[in-house]
Amino acid sequence: MIMRTLGRLVLVPVAALLGLAATLAILVSLGLEHFTQATHNRNLDADTLGTAFEWIVTGLHWASGLTLVPALAVIIIGEVARIRSWLYYVLGGGVAVACVPLLTAIHGDISAVITLPAIWQVLATGGFAGGLVYWLIAGRTA
Repeated sequence: MIMRTLGRLVLVPVAALLGLAATLAILVSLGLEHFTQATHNRNLDADTLGTAFEWIVTGLHWASGLTLVPALAVIIIGEVARIRSWLYYVLGGGVAVACVPLLTAIHGDISAVITLPAIWQVLATGGFAGGLVYWLIAGRTA
């Protein structure tokens, strides 16, 4: 019994970090693809570069520690309730990452970013991938 508890104490953080790595990989790759498509065949003037800099600053705000709260809530609820369903972790990961723009609204006005459907698609896809990776490593044995 003690060994199982100690194993979970090691497995859950490792799985959470690997899920986070998968989410970041999806966010960076899909985000870069959407950014490239949005700026394709545009002249690189000061306005375009200023917009790109604003996107980078917004991304740094999204990487704050406050954005980990929804993902940690999904993990803690799943572990305490011993939920083993892959659907819970995949949907929970998508919802947790999709909450990130709403949590960063505390730092300032991001109404222009929230209206872009491509942003929501990238965030949800990254969350789905992170939830699936977490379930594969630790969630199915909760």
